[in-house]
Amino acid sequence: QVQLVESGGGLVQAGGSLKLSCAASGSIFSINAMQWYRQAPGKQRALVASITSGGSTYYADSVKGRFTISRDNAKNTVYLQMNSLKPEDTAVYYCYVVLRTSYDSSDRGSWGQGTQVTVSS
Repeated sequence: QVQLVESGGGLVQAGGSLKLSCAASGSIFSINAMQWYRQAPGKQRALVASITSGGSTYYADSVKGRFTISRDNAKNTVYLQMNSLKPEDTAVYYCYVVLRTSYDSSDRGSWGQGTQVTVSS
């Protein structure tokens, strides 16, 4: 059983900053990648940022230069630092972790519960 607990969402004015956290716990042998998705009202869930176990990162074009993804392997935690926030960033943000529960198991994914980010103009 793997649990992802997200925190850090809230209400912020345009131009402000927020930092999201996602901590994984449970039966975790290793984590291959940690990702952030977001889903705005009436829209599909979309990938925002990703970081692999090797440290390589990916960002959606809409957040490049404003968001930074990082991880703390000792804490099994991924962060999303969001700067220069815009109203279009308003969404529920979800953490997704690709992990293994044992040495010889295959990769599997787990979702966080989501945290609301609202950016006012």
